[in-house]
Amino acid sequence: MKLRVVVVGIPGVGKTTVVEKLRSRLEGAKLVTFGTVMFEEATRRKWVKGRDEMRKLPVERQKKLQAVAAAQISKMADRVVLVDTHLFIRTSEGFWPGLPFEVVRTLNPTHLVLVEASPEEVSARRAADSARSRDSVDREELEKETELGRAFLSVSSTLTGAPMLIIRNAEGKADATAEALASVIKEAAQ
Repeated sequence: MKLRVVVVGIPGVGKTTVVEKLRSRLEGAKLVTFGTVMFEEATRRKWVKGRDEMRKLPVERQKKLQAVAAAQISKMADRVVLVDTHLFIRTSEGFWPGLPFEVVRTLNPTHLVLVEASPEEVSARRAADSARSRDSVDREELEKETELGRAFLSVSSTLTGAPMLIIRNAEGKADATAEALASVIKEAAQ
């Protein structure tokens, strides 16, 4: 069975770390970062120079980039495709869904996974990530983002019929988180 596992989480939960560790536990799995596919297209169109500029683009341009990325990823023929993405993006116009109806339907995931961490862990990870330009928010806002992530996950699951899993990534436990997720995916692949 071919699997397309969409792994999401708010910035700073350690989602990318977990997904990279997960890929090494799944023979033949391909890892694709949705934002990277979008960034490559945005760069080709000369809309941005840096990745974090994409969330500042008008929503209509973000929609176009999402559609291109979803179409490219949906054509991947690998046995297991792990899609690293976000459920929503903070824009000047408000929160924009990372997986709006057309995108999630095009991706057609077999599984949806939400990686979570405590607000304190998320805040510390964001502060330590010098490679990205992240918004600084307080504990209350991080709790709202977590709730919003769960709501978006539920909607995506309803639209696609894909089962959803919420998994905790505690500080220093990315290997254990990836192992637990690998077990679920291996069972589904049989």
